[in-house]
Amino acid sequence: MRIGIDFDNTIACYDGVFHAAALERGLIPRGLARDKNSVRDHLNGSGRKDDFTELQGYVYGARMDLVSPFPGFAEFIGVAQGAGHELFIVSHKTRRPILGPRHDMHAAARGFLEARGLIGQGAARIDPARVFFELTKEEKVARAAELGVDMFVDDLPEILAMPGFPLGMRKVLFDPDDQFAGRAEDASKLDRRSSWAAISADIGREQS
Repeated sequence: MRIGIDFDNTIACYDGVFHAAALERGLIPRGLARDKNSVRDHLNGSGRKDDFTELQGYVYGARMDLVSPFPGFAEFIGVAQGAGHELFIVSHKTRRPILGPRHDMHAAARGFLEARGLIGQGAARIDPARVFFELTKEEKVARAAELGVDMFVDDLPEILAMPGFPLGMRKVLFDPDDQFAGRAEDASKLDRRSSWAAISADIGREQS
């Protein structure tokens, strides 16, 4: 089986990262809640929307060292490839930030994958030639179709609902915070999973 995997908020976990980066830049009070949405809402609500836009470019381009993979993802690679499945990372993001220093966010994401030992040679790593960062969500879907993936894992139901994916592809909604419980997966025919351990258990039972 050929499995496509999104990157941001599917492999890369940003819990607490935007809060730490915003504190580092003096943008928020220390007592603000640590989630990304609280940081965004605080800055947008105080008329500093551009500050949040620039903060995103800073995190995705310069501070990927603050980011960790979601628990269980590294183990998933070994389980999946050990069962004979082929793994592809297919994501979309602009190459450069809209505001602020012109970081290469594609290179930063690849650097994160390399530094965390998630890509490289060997059964427990994904082949770097199978990592694709596209500029738009439409190009992301087209790449998944070109690769002929049998399954795709993404944290956004709207991406999985887009036309253009291979017919019959299994759509797995990665939902670690259970924010879509009882909602999007019913309408979009998605398989919702809250952890990489659950996804590993699924595919470990399926041969390539």
